[in-house]
Amino acid sequence: MKSSSVATLTIIDTASHHLFQCEGDWTLYSLSLVATSLDSFTPTKPLQWDITLINKFDSSGVALWSLYSRKYAQQGFVSEIIGKKEEHLRLYRLLYPHPNEDTLPPKQHNWVYRIGREMHHWIQGVDRFLDFLGEAFVVFLDSLFHPSTIRYRAISYHIITAGFDALPIIAVSSFLIGVVVAFQSIVQLQKFGADILIVDMIGISLSRELAPLITAIVIAGRSASAFTAQIGAMKMTQEIDAMKTMGFHPYLFLVWPRVIALMLVLPLLIFFADIIGIFGGMIIASTQSHLSYTEFINRLQGALPIRHFIIGIAKGPFFALLIALVGTYRGFQVSLNTESIGLFTTKSVVNAIFLVIACDALFSILLTKLKL
Repeated sequence: MKSSSVATLTIIDTASHHLFQCEGDWTLYSLSLVATSLDSFTPTKPLQWDITLINKFDSSGVALWSLYSRKYAQQGFVSEIIGKKEEHLRLYRLLYPHPNEDTLPPKQHNWVYRIGREMHHWIQGVDRFLDFLGEAFVVFLDSLFHPSTIRYRAISYHIITAGFDALPIIAVSSFLIGVVVAFQSIVQLQKFGADILIVDMIGISLSRELAPLITAIVIAGRSASAFTAQIGAMKMTQEIDAMKTMGFHPYLFLVWPRVIALMLVLPLLIFFADIIGIFGGMIIASTQSHLSYTEFINRLQGALPIRHFIIGIAKGPFFALLIALVGTYRGFQVSLNTESIGLFTTKSVVNAIFLVIACDALFSILLTKLKL
């Protein structure tokens, strides 16, 4: 056994590769010269690390090799290690129990690999979300047998913040949608002298499809992001850990009050959006085709079957369930850094809007098959 010595690195160029001859003690306080050499080195061919002559090897040596191997791999040069011993392998497995995919040679990162990696990540995400749903519903069922544990005050608070406070933006959005639908439709209907049919189009399209969908999208952008940011901030400040320590289940306190509040309030918001949207269309019908308000309302009573209105309202709880669950789930995924709050807030909004649109499409297909 050699005496303790500073780590050294000798770089030998061969016809096919760079040979890194490693010697000395590759430990925490002996690697400064090696790190300097590696920082200034630019590879032009594959690399071989010969660690046969290394005396001592700790986690710093393993980390150094892993760091520069990844760096060179990203530049397109594969690293090979020779002379490794069993203790080296044990230390590497201890530090890297799940090898990082970034250490794979770039030649393996073809389009098949990338598609497979993204599918693997997506499946893992779906699996984690299903775990979240399962545990959340178990907590909810348990609370039904213990009504005293339900957070009625929190539900009331979220009804106000997610519902009443959203009325202005819902009113503006619905009014403008009604105006746009009416204005674009009436231009086409006037060509055939069928101005009166604008009432049918506005009434059915808004109450059955547009008002529920636009309202849900606005709430997804507003409330899903708020839920994620609120829970994420609590996770960063370790309030959720403190809650668990005191014996309170976070899902009971943070998830279900938001879910229940949004499921109660979204149908009411859709009803409000129906009224405002139809009112916006009525104004355009009056100004563009001189259809009086009385004629519009009388026509609307016969042109809008109640089933369309009920279908639109009935979509609300389903949309609300998706929005609230996605928003709270992403909040629990936030890690202990501020960057993750923005990342998962964005993901929650995108996921919630996508699921709302997908759910609406499923409703349309199902109701069409049922001839409703």
